[in-house]
Amino acid sequence: MQRSAAAARSAIMIQPPEIIRVSKSRVSCDGSGDIPAALGHPRVFLEIDEHGYVDCGYCDRRFVLAGGVADTGDIGNQPDIASGASL
Repeated sequence: MQRSAAAARSAIMIQPPEIIRVSKSRVSCDGSGDIPAALGHPRVFLEIDEHGYVDCGYCDRRFVLAGGVADTGDIGNQPDIASGASL
């Protein structure tokens, strides 16, 4: 089955999630990064489980436990894991 040219272009434009390596399994995210915190999103606390990574449900940042099972070169291709998010 052939994909249309428009579908192929849109698939190319999808950016991988921002990946942040962390040293602790409990992390917080407010979406600020390079922008002021007031322009981000509400701060959420996330827990990295046995998968070795977790994704922020607001901004799609991916937090990877350094030295964990997911700390590999292909972590950007893994499915989203947003479980464990709390306010």
